[in-house]
Amino acid sequence: MTQFDFIASIKRTITSERDAVTELLSRLHTSALEVACELLINCKGRIVVTGMGKSGHIGNKIAATLASTGSPSFFVHPGEAAHGDMGMITENDVVIALSNSGESSEIITLLPLIKRLNIPLISLTGNDNSSLAQAADSHLNVGVSKEACPLDLAPSSSTTVALVMGDALAIALLEARGFTAEEFAFSHPGGSLGRRLLLKVKTIMHCGSQMPQVTASTSIKDALMEMTQKGLGMTTVVNELGHLEGIFTDGDLRRTLDKDLDLHNTPVNEVMTINCASIHPEKLAAEALQVMDEKKINALVVIDQNQLVGVLNMHDLLRAGVI
Repeated sequence: MTQFDFIASIKRTITSERDAVTELLSRLHTSALEVACELLINCKGRIVVTGMGKSGHIGNKIAATLASTGSPSFFVHPGEAAHGDMGMITENDVVIALSNSGESSEIITLLPLIKRLNIPLISLTGNDNSSLAQAADSHLNVGVSKEACPLDLAPSSSTTVALVMGDALAIALLEARGFTAEEFAFSHPGGSLGRRLLLKVKTIMHCGSQMPQVTASTSIKDALMEMTQKGLGMTTVVNELGHLEGIFTDGDLRRTLDKDLDLHNTPVNEVMTINCASIHPEKLAAEALQVMDEKKINALVVIDQNQLVGVLNMHDLLRAGVI
């Protein structure tokens, strides 16, 4: 087998698809885009995406992106739609149909039904004069001059351009709706993103008997015993009302040892850290991580109306998947 230059081929494909996206940008039809966006933002039902073959795979991804960014959407296979699944589409929906040729028979078969229900139709094709484009309320030309495939056969640049257009529509709707990071997290509760954006401090903090706590008059030795027992590398120091006066950490211990103090008789309030960083229990765990990073600390006390309610450290954030 003769040696083949894989790297050159890969670079040529990437360059070809990049150029195709650049061409898309240069020929955007502003009025068609505005109509499409208005139809989508005003949709009272769901955005139904359909496409055959490779266009169907791209359509499936576009529907998923729309759904996860605040625009209820799902994908319907055009072949299945012609055999019963058309009942999934209602008059309150908007249909986005993808076909590079604009003549996919499975989609063309659906056009009379879509028109009969008076459902708005947005088409993404590479042919302005195709049956699908002519039937659409808004046609977005996602055609390419050539595919990245050297035979100009395998859908490559054309599917990339269609995907870019779908992403662009989804992001435009996201921005127009003022879609927030928290709303995005509600669509992704099982992943690390959801944990970062939804998990609150109160959910992972140590409280009650799990919280290391001593009084100001407690000896350094007994404070160390509390730290060892609770295993958080620190202990809080409170007054008789439960209000925080300071914390005593591993770092405070190292500084104490340098002073050669009597650990048995010196009260912990003489060596504790005062004005320590704190956070409210209703704050997001991601905000606690930000505070720790900024202040270069490994533990944080949780305060509610000047009352100590819990503590957490970097290991808690790590176990919760926030880091």
